[in-house]
Amino acid sequence: MTTTKTATKNKVKSTPTQIPNLPNNPLAFEVFDLVSKQRSKAKKVEILKKYRHDSLVSLFIWNFDETVVSLLPEGEVPYSGFGDQTTYSGTLSTKIDEATRKMYESGSFSLGVSDTNAKTTIRREAKNFYHFVKGGNNGLSAIRRETMFINLLEGLHPLEAEIICLVKDKKLSDKYKITREVIEEAYPDIRWGGRS
Repeated sequence: MTTTKTATKNKVKSTPTQIPNLPNNPLAFEVFDLVSKQRSKAKKVEILKKYRHDSLVSLFIWNFDETVVSLLPEGEVPYSGFGDQTTYSGTLSTKIDEATRKMYESGSFSLGVSDTNAKTTIRREAKNFYHFVKGGNNGLSAIRRETMFINLLEGLHPLEAEIICLVKDKKLSDKYKITREVIEEAYPDIRWGGRS
């Protein structure tokens, strides 16, 4: 009796990888971090479309549109908070960097009940971005504008504050793997130029 063996090949179908679900109303850094982790432009675009919000669009316009001129000084953000005057010397940018480093070291980015520092989000504060760019609120003095900016940063989650600092200097791509080309594909309705 002869047995014949039939060779069967197990074909593995490649299923498209699912986009991880972020919580409802994700923070900007959660979306940007997820986009940055994607290898393909198509996946980056898909995530940006899925989590589109006016606040993110505002950040992208502020960062990538050459005609949006920031009225804030470039570079480090000075800091001299009332409660920290005697215990902390340095810049707010340094304080934000230290807080984000600690978060990455601990692996916890929570904004849960234990996070007493964050009082607001970029989603809520995006309506105030016009104060910080040319043509938005030209009636503000430079000192008032900078004070408002520092107050905004102090109320945000440190990773959200870091995004605002990057965007004001048009350096979002220094930290996150997001380009204007990706934004243009994800949000073709954005009109670039002619803003200042």
